[in-house]
Amino acid sequence: MLLLLLLVAVWAGIQNALAGGGSFVTLPALIVSGLDARTANIASTLALFPGQVTTGLVGRKQVSGAAGLSFKTLTIISLAGGALGAALLLLTPSTFFARLVPWLVLFATGLFAYGSFVRKPGAEAGPRVGPRAAAVMQFLIATYGGYFGGGIGFLMLAALTAAGLAVRAAGATKNVLASVMNAAAVAIFLFTPGIPWLRVGVIAAGAMAGGYLGALLLKRVDERLIRGFVVLLGLALTVGLFLRQR
Repeated sequence: MLLLLLLVAVWAGIQNALAGGGSFVTLPALIVSGLDARTANIASTLALFPGQVTTGLVGRKQVSGAAGLSFKTLTIISLAGGALGAALLLLTPSTFFARLVPWLVLFATGLFAYGSFVRKPGAEAGPRVGPRAAAVMQFLIATYGGYFGGGIGFLMLAALTAAGLAVRAAGATKNVLASVMNAAAVAIFLFTPGIPWLRVGVIAAGAMAGGYLGALLLKRVDERLIRGFVVLLGLALTVGLFLRQR
């Protein structure tokens, strides 16, 4: 089981670096390993965090502000939202957010696909959302990330590309902001009793290796392939999430 978790974690790290959705791989694996859904969600957040930090560090030179907001401002917003989301997870059941996830991923995938393949090239000049809208979107995404986290990469890619960033810069910025918002959640979750630290450690090691490899791929893979991968993965995750709710 530990070897399976390690392999799953490597894939999740690569997936998080390129597009997001790594928790959709680790969360079911942790549940299969014997954890209840809530504990598995917390363990997944803790375990994927080192991989997100690794990915963010590798791609840090490509990060950028968006829609007139500096990267520092986006970081502060992400920290605040991540902390709020983590507190909500410990205080309330995740049923509502779990039911909302497929719709959020579907919306994010559709928005990203439109911006990548439908919108005319001339429309790419300048941000398409203003600073206030971008700040609100990032805060809500960060709160959702601290609470549940599934599909957060797609949501941030959609929001950052809608704010005017190219997909490669949006991917690098998303990776750093994901680690920032999860840092707030991790700081809270560390004090939660009953954490399966052996499984967390195994997944963390695999996620770091996968995150490093994924960050290198993000720099080298053709941008059109990244866009196509994001859309296909988003559609597959959406279908899988809806089927799980039946």
